[in-house]
Amino acid sequence: MDLHRIDLNLLVSLDMLLAEKNVTRAARRLSMSQPALSAQLRQLRELFDDPLLVPAARGMTPTLRAIEMQDALRELLASVNRLVTGQQAFDPAMATNTFRIAATDSIHAAVCVPLITKIRLYAPGIRLALFSADREAVGEKLASGELDLVLGTRQSLPPSVKARMLYEESFLCLLRRDHPYSKRPLDLDAFCQLEHILVSPSGGGFRGAVDEALAQMGRKRRVVASLNSFLLAPSLVARTDMICTVPARLARATGEAISLVAPPCELGSFSVQMGWHPRADNDSAQKWLRQQVIASPESLLRDMDAQ
Repeated sequence: MDLHRIDLNLLVSLDMLLAEKNVTRAARRLSMSQPALSAQLRQLRELFDDPLLVPAARGMTPTLRAIEMQDALRELLASVNRLVTGQQAFDPAMATNTFRIAATDSIHAAVCVPLITKIRLYAPGIRLALFSADREAVGEKLASGELDLVLGTRQSLPPSVKARMLYEESFLCLLRRDHPYSKRPLDLDAFCQLEHILVSPSGGGFRGAVDEALAQMGRKRRVVASLNSFLLAPSLVARTDMICTVPARLARATGEAISLVAPPCELGSFSVQMGWHPRADNDSAQKWLRQQVIASPESLLRDMDAQ
């Protein structure tokens, strides 16, 4: 291949096409017309002597050659970007970056609420966009740059990402303030007899970690409502006799209308981790973002302790 024939813009377009697998969406993200991008795709096919992307039922499917070159292409473009920018020191006070973070709403509440509050004080030009964690797509979105970070359990993170633990999380139960069991010990029999709210982030689930723990003891509970958001639980609990078991950090951030009770059975704990694409290891802006995220959960705990 004659290197003089390679137009860097073609490689940028190829990277976007491989990320989107759709010419229309890729053209929109590149701020160019669909015919212009289609013309570039024809050039790329000639350059690499390969179809690169072939029509599929939905969008396009990369060829084996395209899949094999995708990571190397992204690393190449990242290297060019570092070369052009000169690896200048990241100045948060002057930066205008937009960072995109995916997580469940309970993790957003624990991490991103204090994160946004802090960033507004020291980096007023930076914007944060929060997304729900789509387990099926998050790996591709990190690789394409559509997401900067994903926060979740290690099992929920794609195996291709780098990860660091943020905090260990346990569980607490929510009851309305004047609930009969808000003033006396909640034993296992009473816990199983109460009507339960279960939070299923993917929607529609009626079985979770609590049910697994109870099953090991030969017990079960009555789940009568399945919510797709942790943040809906406190208002529903406050208006009913139902109980809801949620992550402890989220529980402690609820209002005065809610009582917090320890679950009457051992539910264990889980670690919340931060995941990022290896390409972002040497990006100064991304490093700064990760440093702020690492400090955020502890900031929230200090704020709650001070109240």
